[in-house]
Amino acid sequence: MKTTYDSKTFKSHNKSGKPDNIVEKENDIYLECEKIQKELPSFLRPYFAFLRSNVLPMTRLAYLHDVKFFFSYLINETDLTRAKEPCDVTSEELDSIEASDINLFIDYCRKYIVDDGETVTVYENNNRSLARKKSSISVLFRQLYREKLVSRNITDGFDPIKVPKPGEREIKALQDDEVMIMLDAVTNGTGLTDHERRYWEKTRLRDKAILMLFVTYGLRLSELQQLNVSSFNFSRGEFKIYRKRGKESIMPLNRSVIMVLDDYLTTERKTVTAQNNAAEDALFLSLQGKRITERAIRELVKKYTSIALGTSRDAGYSPHKLRATAATSLIGRGNSIYDVAALLDHEQVTTTQLYARHRMNVKRDLVSDMEWEIERTEE
Repeated sequence: MKTTYDSKTFKSHNKSGKPDNIVEKENDIYLECEKIQKELPSFLRPYFAFLRSNVLPMTRLAYLHDVKFFFSYLINETDLTRAKEPCDVTSEELDSIEASDINLFIDYCRKYIVDDGETVTVYENNNRSLARKKSSISVLFRQLYREKLVSRNITDGFDPIKVPKPGEREIKALQDDEVMIMLDAVTNGTGLTDHERRYWEKTRLRDKAILMLFVTYGLRLSELQQLNVSSFNFSRGEFKIYRKRGKESIMPLNRSVIMVLDDYLTTERKTVTAQNNAAEDALFLSLQGKRITERAIRELVKKYTSIALGTSRDAGYSPHKLRATAATSLIGRGNSIYDVAALLDHEQVTTTQLYARHRMNVKRDLVSDMEWEIERTEE
């Protein structure tokens, strides 16, 4: 496997037993983290080591982006540093920062403007995103304090950020009848525009297989996007996926999934020529012969779920809500929450219990029992 790193060719010799595309994605995240670390002060090495050992690779990358953004904020929006670049910020300057300065940074992140000389963009973060940024900076200052690079632990003075508790959030998922409307749309082109139908005629079997895998197994977007043809062993009736933290999981195939995959693999998949070696084994290809992107999957899921919901394309559901659909449907059919938790790879069964509390039609049933006999007002 080859990729570019600092304008050089980076080679990876894969002896892990994982498919090359899985290892390549892990390497891309690793190299991006290394690149950001080079743009930050070298005295943060203990912090970098802590992230490598204690958080998932994608979380590590997000934290590093947050820290770099924080240092850029110090340079461009405050007089707390004399640095011109993030790598020039000193530990002495960080030691002079107060908790109130961090609170002002978090408040700045709620909504800010970036002017690149051609376009002015307004960025806005919700409380969940702000809480992640606060966590990134909190971990940074705790590690600096532990390494005696700053003299005080200021994290206790950071303002709390109110985020909805899991039980407070409305779970959004398709109902079983809406799943059938969605599958009818991808099977027969129902509800598509003339423009959408032109693409549907070329990708309907691929799109149907994608939707079936989502609603049957509750796969994460990254898990589905990384599937290969070699991931499937049809003679044994199973396929392999790679979860968070590099965990392998064997999933059983049922008849309906085998049928849609067979339809796709024996027809549409054969008509598209892989454009590179990396795409030859990819299960789902774009019309250009490349592994389908996560963005393309999001868009097709939004399109078909919007038809099921009878709403605009922009209001369609994300792949994660199809994961919720699988969970609520399985629980609604009487399956054990422990079995559903195992299928969906929930680390804690309390996550699955949230779906168990979400009875699909409870609000509708309650309201239908509260009909009032009134006469229609005449014009």
